[in-house]
This record gives sequence, structure tokens and C-alpha cells, in this order.
Amino acid sequence: MTSGKDAMGEQPIFTCKAHVFHIDPKTKRSWMPASSTAVSVSFFYDSSRGLYRIISVEGQKAVINSTVTPNMTFTKTSQKFGQWSDVRANTVYGLGFSSEAELQKFIDKFNEVKEATRSAMIKENANGGSAVTPLTSANASPITSRAANAGPDPVDNLLEPPVVPVMKGSAQMSTPNPKSLDAEDIPHPRSHSVSAIQSNESPSHQVLKAEKGSFGGTNANPVDMQLKYENDRLKLALAQSSANAKKWEIELATLKSNNARLTSALQESTANVDEWKRQLASLKEENMRMKAKHQMDLENSKGGGDIGDELRKEIQSLRIRVEQLETELESKNMEVKQLTLAHKASDIQALQKDNQELQTQAKLAQSELDVALGAHESQKQVLLTLNSQLASRIHELATIHDEITTALQT
Repeated sequence: MTSGKDAMGEQPIFTCKAHVFHIDPKTKRSWMPASSTAVSVSFFYDSSRGLYRIISVEGQKAVINSTVTPNMTFTKTSQKFGQWSDVRANTVYGLGFSSEAELQKFIDKFNEVKEATRSAMIKENANGGSAVTPLTSANASPITSRAANAGPDPVDNLLEPPVVPVMKGSAQMSTPNPKSLDAEDIPHPRSHSVSAIQSNESPSHQVLKAEKGSFGGTNANPVDMQLKYENDRLKLALAQSSANAKKWEIELATLKSNNARLTSALQESTANVDEWKRQLASLKEENMRMKAKHQMDLENSKGGGDIGDELRKEIQSLRIRVEQLETELESKNMEVKQLTLAHKASDIQALQKDNQELQTQAKLAQSELDVALGAHESQKQVLLTLNSQLASRIHELATIHDEITTALQT
């Protein structure tokens, strides 16, 4: 609402902290708290129309919206409590302050604003123009103001102030036990009465009657237009706040969606790491089996080419498997790099550690493959030696056979 006031030339001129009370509309004899804690109470000045208003807002609710008129009177009923009547809003406002000094500051500003309004009316009348008609409160009935020379606004019975919680510093006020307050903070009830309470007529009927007497039953269309203009301003401010609330809801939903996506990605990466660990364990078992098989083949091999072919096939399959693992490792490294941009530092360190373990295990597999290749080469050399020995023996047998054949022929 502040932006709306500033845009229309309405500026705050004084602000204080106080508890706000309203008179009970049913009994007119007791106070009802209008604010849950101490709220800001401000005087606003509308330079375009020369009007002063007292406004206080708690959350989205306006607890005070009172236009100051020259006929208003602020009454101090105790050291820390005061009240004034706004017949246009059909209510009596009460303010409880943390100290008497704060209350006195508010009274001084109230009287200053009232005198400024009175001077503006007198100046307007002296210039021959119509007196400035103050706007009513936002929740008041659309009625006209009283004449400038009318007597002071009647104030309802000056009731005993409610127990005002004590403020500590600038913190919010909390409600203490009434028994803990000093006797001087709770003034004695006053017995003043006014005709507005003693009369059988309702306050709104009395106000309408007074207005008819002041204006002679004339039409109040200009005031209605001003009230409509004021209500339109309040509706615009409310619409702006509703639009901002919707925008914040959309942003909150977007943040929740992004958080859900990041959580899903983190869970998926964790599942991938577990899968890599299982694949690595199976690869270790496979390497152990291959190593045992190679050792048995080396011990039992005495010749022939079938064992060499099987070893070559196994070595080829191991090379293909190593290439596949390297490809998978590269892809997983890319995924880890992408995840590092979105995850926390602890998750990144864990993924890097797992990556290093995978690299170490891949190097171990490569070393085991190199060992297997060396064993295959040694076995191949043994087979070549056996083959050469067999060839020499066959050659010797062929020579002996030729000699025997020659001896038999001779």
C-alpha cells in the first residue's frame, strides 16, 4: 500500500509503535484488541488534497484508517494510553504505548496535524472557496463531513484503558500478567458520559442526523466520488499485492521443481555408482578365474596349437572387455563432471573418490592383462621350442628311415 500512497502524493510524516484497540461495537463500554502486537502507527499527508490520515496496517489488514478533522480530540486516559473518536468510521480508536514519552509525542503530532487541518479550512473559507472535505475511512459509511464551525466531535465514554503489554526495546510486546503491572499504569475508570451513549438512537443514525442538519439534506455526490476514488486506490493496492503473491507462489513452485530434479539426479548418480561397484566386483572375479585358468593351462600344456588358439581368443575377448570398460569409464567421467556442477561439495568428493577407485581398478585389470599376455608369449616360446625339437626328431627319423631303406635295397 505504500507504493500506492507515494504514487498519489501521500507521504508519511510521523511513525510510532503502539498497540491498537477498537471500542466494542456491541457494548460501547469495553475495548477489543485490533492488533496482536505493537504495530506501526503513521500520520500520512496528501498534498494534492491537503488531508491528513492516521493509518496502521498489520499484515494485510488495516487496523486504523482515520482521516483527521479539526473537530477531533485526542484524550489521554492514563500515563500510557489515549483515545480518539472517529464518527465517520463509527468507532473509537485506542492506542497503548510503551512509555508516557511516546504517548506525549503522538499527542503533540495529533494536535499539530489537527491545527494544520483547521488552518487549511480557515484559509480556504477566507479565499471564498469551499472547505476541504476530508475523506472518510475505508470502512466507513459514505457520509459528508460536518461544518467547519461545528463543535468538537463527541467522544464515547472515557473507559478504563486495557492492560497494555510492556515493550522491551524495539522488540514486539508480549502480554504480561495484569497483576505484575504497577498501580500507576492502570488509571481509575472515569465516569464521563456523552449524549451519543445516553441517547436511544444508534451512532450511525446520530451521524446521519447531524449531517442532514449541517448540509440541509443536500446530495453528497462529491464525497461519494472521493470515497469511490479512495476505494479504487485500495483495491488497486490489494490487486498488486495479490499479483505479487501469485508471482511468489510460481517462483516457489519452480524452486521446488528444480529441487526435485536435482534430488532425482543425485539418486540416479548414486544408483550408477552402486552399479559400477557391482560391475567392478564381477570384473575382479572374472580376472581371478582367468588367471587361475591360465596357470592351469601353462602347467598342463605340452604341445599342440589348440591351447594357443584358445588363449588368443581369450586375450582378444579380454581386450574387447577392457575397451568397453574404458569407454564406460569415460562416459561415467563425463556424467560425474556434469553432476559436479549441481551437487554439494561432499557429494562431489565422494564421486571423485569412486572415480579414482574405478581408474585404479582399471589400471589393475590392464596390468593383469599385460601379465596374461606375457604368460602367453612365454607359452608360445615353449611351444615353438617343442615344435623345433619335434621337427628335428622327425628329420632324424626320416634320415634313419632312408638309411634303412637303402640298406634293404642293397
